[in-house]
Amino acid sequence: MGYDRAITMFSPDGRLLQVEYAKKTVRQGSTAIGIVCRDGVLLITDKRIVDALVVPEAVEKVFEIDEHISATASGILSDARVLVERAQLRAQQHRVTYDSPVDVLSIVKDIANLKQICTQSGGLRPFGVSLLIAGIDESGVKLFETDPTGIFFQYKATVIGEGETEIEELLRNEYRDDITLQEGIKLGLKGLSAFLGKDFSIERIDGAYITVAERKFTRLRRSDIEKYYDSAGRAKKKE
Repeated sequence: MGYDRAITMFSPDGRLLQVEYAKKTVRQGSTAIGIVCRDGVLLITDKRIVDALVVPEAVEKVFEIDEHISATASGILSDARVLVERAQLRAQQHRVTYDSPVDVLSIVKDIANLKQICTQSGGLRPFGVSLLIAGIDESGVKLFETDPTGIFFQYKATVIGEGETEIEELLRNEYRDDITLQEGIKLGLKGLSAFLGKDFSIERIDGAYITVAERKFTRLRRSDIEKYYDSAGRAKKKE
């Protein structure tokens, strides 16, 4: 009793309860998937349109940090927006100072450091959001996940949000090191379709990819999503 009222107070069994609550917030957030492919890296996510009066195209769930780095989130999206805008500023400052694109790991560490500070400072609360950060730099294709504690890991493929358990199993079974971007998009849509079931719709899907050849952030158009879903998702649902 009372150990969850301050972020700086450990419970008798060595837990920071406010951080654990933040993690629960992430698990209740909309699903986001990241996949490293042979020819690039992909982020695909559920925008979770909860009101029929909302304009789906106006809801943004995948963000461009720099032309070679993108991010998506699950949890409190207002927290994510603050972190993404900070990352965008850091990326532009690096370009102005060094006349070169920032590496992906530097952006990830900067975000993770801020998250960690908020787990040990009185009067603050943890960021209630996990971020997937994908990009391509001189060292290759990268995909990272940061959680509310400030820890981060590099992945070949990962998922955050409410569909984590179901879609993670699908990724473990069907992901391959030589998967292409096209196959990755189909796999991501298959996972979202399987988890959302009858609630799945093209309008609530957002996604973007960066290719090894161009290293340019490219948002998935609705026509692209429909094409890949027709060939990978809708046919299987009919079966």
